Amino acid sequence: MLPLRDVIPSRTTPWVTIALIGLNAIVFVRELTLGATKIDQFIFRYGLTPSHLTWATALTSMFLHDGWLHIGANLISLWLFGDNVEDRMGHGRFLVFYLLAGLVANLAQTLAVPDSPIPLVGASGAIAGVMGAYLVLFPSSRILVLIILFVFVDVVEVPAVFFLAFWFVLQLLSGIRQLAHMPGTSIGLWAHAAGFFTGVLGVWVFKRPERQRVEWWG
Repeated sequence: MLPLRDVIPSRTTPWVTIALIGLNAIVFVRELTLGATKIDQFIFRYGLTPSHLTWATALTSMFLHDGWLHIGANLISLWLFGDNVEDRMGHGRFLVFYLLAGLVANLAQTLAVPDSPIPLVGASGAIAGVMGAYLVLFPSSRILVLIILFVFVDVVEVPAVFFLAFWFVLQLLSGIRQLAHMPGTSIGLWAHAAGFFTGVLGVWVFKRPERQRVEWWG
């Protein structure tokens, strides 16, 4: 299932979400200009290698992506969920929340596979945090998703609670299977699960209560 849009309009311009999308896109374009040898060096320098964890790469790895599908799915999800969460937190708080969720997610993946020499890249851990926050803030929202099942293609509207809970459980179960069978994989499933859980908890600290009231926007 690929999320396309939700039914909750944003009441402010999501400047931080736009900036994060732009920064990820700029870094990806930079990756595309590198040759095969240089791109490997770039990924190993700025990606997060669990066996050689540094705080710098835990941050920079959030802005690297491995291909069009990877960055496309991530940025669509960031735009879909990020604007509304930023709306309720405010720009500064949202930026801190996003980076914190990404760092916690990367730390969790490192703890899950501490000896892995394979670099991890992608914004999905931080975006998972945004998705967790969205679940808490907008439990009654609905999401339009694209479903592709062999020759069946359709766009359907599903409850946000169902979509996000299904996604989280899938990441958690896949992470357990990963530990048992593929400990060296480059897919950060535990980062996804930890980021989501961080978002569910962290939103209570970062949300601005006055922004939940309709009259505040009057």
